[in-house]
Amino acid sequence: MKKSWFTLEHTRQLTADTYELVLSGDTSAITAPGQFVNLELPGKFLRRPISICNWTEEGALMLLVKVVGEGTRELVRCVPGTELDVLSGLGNGFDLSKSGSHPVLAGGGIGIAPLYGLARRMLDAGVTPTVALGFRTAKDTFYLEEFAALGCSLSVATEDGSMGTRGFVTDCIRALPDCDYVYACGPLPMLKAVHQLPQLTGGQFSFEARMGCGFGACMGCTVPTVDGYKRVCKDGPILYKEEIVW
Repeated sequence: MKKSWFTLEHTRQLTADTYELVLSGDTSAITAPGQFVNLELPGKFLRRPISICNWTEEGALMLLVKVVGEGTRELVRCVPGTELDVLSGLGNGFDLSKSGSHPVLAGGGIGIAPLYGLARRMLDAGVTPTVALGFRTAKDTFYLEEFAALGCSLSVATEDGSMGTRGFVTDCIRALPDCDYVYACGPLPMLKAVHQLPQLTGGQFSFEARMGCGFGACMGCTVPTVDGYKRVCKDGPILYKEEIVW
């Protein structure tokens, strides 16, 4: 973990409530896709944990932010040049070595954020993942062109059928018989449904929880596992399929 100042370079609106933020600063503490940062906002008591979408060793940090409350609304309204107090390199991140040759990256809504950086690093390692993304409607979709530009095989589901498969991300995965290992991030109902797919022999799931500190001190973000309670911020946010208890 490293505490440092990042400067907002630019913001891009992706949907009615989803934004891409690019910041510059010291990214040396970030070591794996799936980790997160904790941002301090002026006048707010608790920091806001945000998944890392992508980063570079040269100091670029990309975040995807969904406006869900006052804090995230203020964050996306920050103007370029704004300096933010950031705790970086938090969480354990995804382990790419366990993916096998046919992994699927499953994301729901804003949960697709860490999967973009994961896909880039898998491709750098010589593994081409299949990406399955789920949204409510076509107007809620984002980052489809970015994933396609990487060269990933892309499958999209919308609940109302306005784009891609009518249904959920699990319907996309069922149509991929060769994929048996999953990297998943999204809302809990989606994670549970993906976890229960019989074709998946293993996987890594990114969990979200309300956090007091973000680095394991307050014990406020614990979830049950087969080995007892674990802290999402410190022992996670990535948990393995075999240790998850619903």
